[in-house]
Amino acid sequence: MKKWIFIIGCITVFFIGFYITDRYNDQTFNNENDDSSLKLQKKDEIVTAGTKKYKNFLLDNVLHSQENGDIHYNVYIPDSYDGSESYALYFTLPGYQGLYFQGVGENVKTENFGFIAQDYISKMIVVAPQLNDWGETSANQTIELVEYFLEHYNIDKTRVYANGYSGGGETMSLVMSKRADLFTAYLHASTQWDGEYESVVENRTPVYIVIGENDEYYGSKPSQNAYDTLYSLYKEIGLSDNEIDKLLVLDIKDSEYFTSQGITNQHGGGGALFSNDNEIMGWLFNKKK
Repeated sequence: MKKWIFIIGCITVFFIGFYITDRYNDQTFNNENDDSSLKLQKKDEIVTAGTKKYKNFLLDNVLHSQENGDIHYNVYIPDSYDGSESYALYFTLPGYQGLYFQGVGENVKTENFGFIAQDYISKMIVVAPQLNDWGETSANQTIELVEYFLEHYNIDKTRVYANGYSGGGETMSLVMSKRADLFTAYLHASTQWDGEYESVVENRTPVYIVIGENDEYYGSKPSQNAYDTLYSLYKEIGLSDNEIDKLLVLDIKDSEYFTSQGITNQHGGGGALFSNDNEIMGWLFNKKK
């Protein structure tokens, strides 16, 4: 009997020691004392808040969905946000290199959309989902995550923005085909349109399509086709060219746009250059319902 008591005691001490060490390591990694995780934890018990940060993003938060499984995301919530004032909301979906299996936080470590957005609207929550692919499941997870933030945070619904880069754009095009009504405007960058178009036209959601003319992965033809389809649908419901121009932009960048800025790869370089282009990002964040 004494032997078993001794063994149980040793196991208990081991796990207590492991827990304390793990908690210490988390705190040492953060090196920041703010209430970002508390802001998430207070919102809803179906979210597990992350414990580590990259710059001002809280990493690897998880929305536990009964229908769509665990939805991983990184989030920036301004220190000034306390729920008393409505804030804008921005979703940024990454390329293949930023998907969840590539590593926690790889999307915000390799793309600047979420950081540069903060220069345009200071009172804005930025969500950077880390999904597992660019198909229907990821689209449904994105929609549920948008709805979660709209329901649980004080969001200005006239300023809800999104961008999708590369594979993230494929996902976002599926999102737009299902729930374009959720968004104020959408930036479709270096990608192709996989979804339908009717929801965009029905809700008249502004879309900016930008890509290099010789994009190594997609080429520019799919972007041209997406623009032409949306343009035709708007014409069918009687919109004038001037009205369409306010809702739809096709921006195919020539080679000089890239080479003049020291970029030789149009697809990979597009993610860096477009996020830093004031004309592109300014168009997105100047829109309001």
